[in-house]
Formats: sequence, structure tokens, C-alpha cells
Amino acid sequence: MSSPETLLAQKDIDRILTRMAHEIVEVHKGARNLALIGIQTRGVDLARRLKAKIREIEGVDIASGEIDINLYRDDWTRITHHPVVRTTQIDFSVDGRQIILVDDVLFTGRTIRAAMDALMDYGRPDRIELAVLIDRGHRELPIEGNYVGKFVETRHAQTVNVRLAETDGTDEVILEP
Repeated sequence: MSSPETLLAQKDIDRILTRMAHEIVEVHKGARNLALIGIQTRGVDLARRLKAKIREIEGVDIASGEIDINLYRDDWTRITHHPVVRTTQIDFSVDGRQIILVDDVLFTGRTIRAAMDALMDYGRPDRIELAVLIDRGHRELPIEGNYVGKFVETRHAQTVNVRLAETDGTDEVILEP
């Protein structure tokens, strides 16, 4: 059995988020009508970091929120019959907005599909994009990231663990066998 491999350290994560923030601002030609929504749990922390970096670049504080997708998952009964429901907080109208969903790892695409379903209960954005720290492939749905920190080739059985200081006390991305 192979040992865990560190894919990203704290400085790598910070550098990647800075690049992603610049890319978002460049693509959107600023931050007008833009909002970030982090997917619970680590997507929320990443969205907050991206928001701060966009504020540094553009000098504006964009709208942001957080969304829990547990009850929108198509596989929640396979995971547990008692899902842990976390906070959803979207204190702005999503109608007509450019929304960027933020998550830590893009794998099968099912989390993102659930997030889009949940978001639609709040209104009709003009556009929904996706920002992810890690894209590890193995898609089951036709979903791709618009802003991707790092593409990592994995075997299906491997696990990518993103640890962030806000939740885990440290910043790192580990590939587990």
C-alpha cells in the first residue's frame, strides 16, 4: 500500500487562489454583478478567500453566500438516512447575477449538480460558473470547472483530502491511496 502524497502546501494553495481570483476578474472584466457561493464545507472557506483576493484586486466587496446541498443529493440515502444539514445563507437576490459556485474538489459532478438544483430554489441567475481547487476527473455528469486550481490524475479508489486552516487547522491537499 502506498503512502499519502502531499499535492499542495499552504503557499501553493494561496498562489493558486490568487491566480484564480485574477482569472475571474479578467474573464468578467471586473467584479460587477458577480457573486460567489461556497458549497459546504470547504467550498465556503475557499469562497471567502477568493472574495478577499477579488477585493484586493478590484477594491470592491462582492456578494457571497454559502449553500448546503445534502438534501439535494441524488445519493444521500446511500450515504446515510440522517444527513447532516448545514447552513445555507444567500442574503442577496441571485436573479440576473453571475454566480460562481466554489468547491474544493470536483470528482463525479454530483455535488455540483445538487448545488445548481439548490441554487435554482433562490432564483434565476444569468450564468452559473464553477471554481474548484482540485479537479480529479472521473466525471459521471457532464460538468466541468470554469476556474480550476489544479488538475490531478487519480485512480477512482483514491481520495483527495483538502485541509484548510479554517476547518482543519492547516492548509494542504493530500492524495490518499
